[in-house]
Amino acid sequence: MASTSASALPSSDSPALKFKVVATQGRARSSRMTLPHYTAATPMFMPVGTQGSVKGLTTAQLTELDCHVILGNTYHLENRPGSELVAEMGGLHGFINWQRGMLTDSGGFQMVSLLHLAEITERGVTFQSPIDGSAMLLTPEQSIAIQNRLGADIIMALDDVVPTTTNDPARFEEATHRTTRWIDRCISAHSRPTEQNLFAIVQGGLDTRLRQISIQQLMERDLPGYAIGGLAGGESKDDFWRVVAQCTHPQTGLPAGKPRYVMGIGYPLDIVVCSALGADMFDSVYPTRTARFGVALVPEGVLKLKNAAHAKDFRPLDATCDCMVCKNYTRAYLHNVVTRGIASAAILVTYHNIAYTQALTRRMRAAIEEHRFPDWVRDYLRTMFPAGDVPGWVRDAMAEAGVDLAGVATEQPAAGAGAAADTAAPKSARAEKRAAGRARGPVGATET
Repeated sequence: MASTSASALPSSDSPALKFKVVATQGRARSSRMTLPHYTAATPMFMPVGTQGSVKGLTTAQLTELDCHVILGNTYHLENRPGSELVAEMGGLHGFINWQRGMLTDSGGFQMVSLLHLAEITERGVTFQSPIDGSAMLLTPEQSIAIQNRLGADIIMALDDVVPTTTNDPARFEEATHRTTRWIDRCISAHSRPTEQNLFAIVQGGLDTRLRQISIQQLMERDLPGYAIGGLAGGESKDDFWRVVAQCTHPQTGLPAGKPRYVMGIGYPLDIVVCSALGADMFDSVYPTRTARFGVALVPEGVLKLKNAAHAKDFRPLDATCDCMVCKNYTRAYLHNVVTRGIASAAILVTYHNIAYTQALTRRMRAAIEEHRFPDWVRDYLRTMFPAGDVPGWVRDAMAEAGVDLAGVATEQPAAGAGAAADTAAPKSARAEKRAAGRARGPVGATET
């Protein structure tokens, strides 16, 4: 797999963001993104602190775990404590005592998650507050004004989000073009362009024509960065990776010199696949939420600590992990606190799961920079799928990314993998079943 010489590596220089790709191998890239508060390295996983706090962890622990950027949610933060109060306390960085990068989403995701409480029009989105039932109108202008007060390094445009499982082509057409109209309103409303970076969000559902329209229209706005939205909503994994591949395509995708953010992605295997395809940034509540149910992320997949088999297991969660949980606690102890519902259980497993995601992306960056990324991917998949039963969608995605899985996967990629992004290869019944299963839950091959 060829790598790119340093002199040819893409970069961009925006008023509040400098982005430089430092190494590539195939479509995968390792980059540095200089933000007003921190220089982050990508590929990067960003833990989600919906209301300004990552559940179970302090900001000191997040720093200890070497998290570069964390997320806050505009809709929830405006509901309480309110962006004006946060602004009075120095913005989110001062409010939560966090000195590294921050990203706030626009509130658009609540169109999906709170759809039964929302009405979407050209003007914006009217939500019924789940707290007190009051109406809250969120327009592109108001979303940006709230985010300007919150003061995050990266702010997201309000977009019209439609679940990928929706069977309404006209609704996707409407949402794609409305997202473009709304980005223009967001740009006009943005009052701190030299301090905060406005990212646009590509929409279009699973329709390759609409996705390409969205890519082209948003690129014309020449923003500091771009996100791939509307995924992780129940679509098949085969559809999922093809949308990412289209948006990161070297010739027709989002600009190589700017960060590419796949929203809502937290399963480790998804992060590896998207990184191989050329994406840079990922976020999800999955690692922290699954920790609260006693599920730990490990190289083999996931470890369900409630299982009785762990009651007398004196091994650490992950022998390859150097986090304080793996250094100091056994599976037997964690089984005990998880099954008894002791509060420290969620804290310990959350700490480990965030340590796992940070180590995963750190190892990918090192592999890309040392030009051994395909070998790293093969080793990763051998550990997760020791029987060689790598899911068909992963095989096809890796073929598109130029990573040869010979000797790792027992089946060959479907005919057509690696071709144009809008060409969907036929899937076997077995591959369909795997894809559906992966879409519903954790992707690990081993659940013990």
